[in-house]
Amino acid sequence: MDLAHALRLDTAGHQVVSLVGAGGKTTALFQLARELIKSSSPLVIVTATSHLGSWQLSWADHHVILKDDTDLHGILDQVEGILLLTGEISGNRTLPIPDRQLGWLRENLPDTGIPLLIEADGSRQRSLKAPAEHEPAIPGFTNTALVFAGLNILGKPLTAEYVHRSEIYARLSGLAPGDTITPDAMLRVLIHPHGGLKNLPPGTRRVAFLNQADTNALQSVGGTMAHRLLDHFDSVVIGSLKNGHRETIERTAGIILAAGASTRFGSPKQLLDWHGRPFIRQVAETALRAQLDPVIVVTGAHNLKIEAALKDLPLKIVYNPEYMKGQSSSIKTGLESLSPNAGAAVFLLADQPQIPVEVIQALKEAHSRGLPSIIAPLVLEERRANPVLFDRRTFPDLTQLTGDVGGRAIFDRHKVEYLPWHDDILLFDVDSAEDYQRLKDME
Repeated sequence: MDLAHALRLDTAGHQVVSLVGAGGKTTALFQLARELIKSSSPLVIVTATSHLGSWQLSWADHHVILKDDTDLHGILDQVEGILLLTGEISGNRTLPIPDRQLGWLRENLPDTGIPLLIEADGSRQRSLKAPAEHEPAIPGFTNTALVFAGLNILGKPLTAEYVHRSEIYARLSGLAPGDTITPDAMLRVLIHPHGGLKNLPPGTRRVAFLNQADTNALQSVGGTMAHRLLDHFDSVVIGSLKNGHRETIERTAGIILAAGASTRFGSPKQLLDWHGRPFIRQVAETALRAQLDPVIVVTGAHNLKIEAALKDLPLKIVYNPEYMKGQSSSIKTGLESLSPNAGAAVFLLADQPQIPVEVIQALKEAHSRGLPSIIAPLVLEERRANPVLFDRRTFPDLTQLTGDVGGRAIFDRHKVEYLPWHDDILLFDVDSAEDYQRLKDME
């Protein structure tokens, strides 16, 4: 998975991305610019509100030193590739871009669609840093902020050799100078209002980038950290700019479709017994154990009884007043209840209490590795099964469905990735009393 895709920048509109922190930030800046040129824009502007090293100027295709009276209109019309805009060079580093020219970019770039990537603080090539009082200098019109930290520093001592502004980092992390840097200490700084969250403009999409995850062990540590970071960031990328490994960890919602009237069955299927629990409670508990977040139950018929079966669980129940129009109306109701930072949703059916936690976890892991649009289990190498994960890019199509159809109606509009699964119990649902008995006999 390339960097632009992992960050969800390859198919987005006009982008203003600010990069802060330490641990590969400048390398990522230029790598991301090169990828955007290949995928979406013949010109990408790179600049800095801090300093860049003079040896890094050659990483761009074009470099222009800006003064207050520089004519940017004329420059943008003449170049393609990576255009690096800086202030004047002093010693072995560039000065920040002039405020007047930054204002010009803010006013004029949205109409052009040209991406703007900004390095918004310096780190002296260390793997970790804490911001000084004047840092980071993130423009208020930034729409995505990438906050970097290098995982390869874990286990090293908290000294200036490894950490830029180590005294401030010690104060924010709760460590003493010279103490061993731990994942918990790194987390404390990343989520501190004077650390990783400092100066992030309101409304900006927040992405934590745990870089330098060059080993399986560090990738595992990054995964554990990611789930705690999601309380403060919209997504977390765990990766290595050196070896190309990347995972994107986002909130994956669970949407349980439980609005049906069970007309053919003759009684509410949602409330059938499954080892002492109603079907709907078993499905909800499975979703919670799989760490779907949030878990949303869409009700319609029998809503009061269903709510009573779920009343003590940490989930959200939404009523679909149009449930008689078919499953598509419940899909729409569920999606409308999601927050904007949901990365994907797994749809679960109320008449499939036998679905194991493991298949949901496998869907989530497969999604994190490549962000495919749709992932569905494939049983016995030929039969598609439930549950199915839908990436956020499919949500607009799902909300346009009508009638008694489900998500399979959009399979022909998106690339579907299949997850091989060994157990054909995923294929089974309950439409009749005979089905119910067979399901119980399977266990």
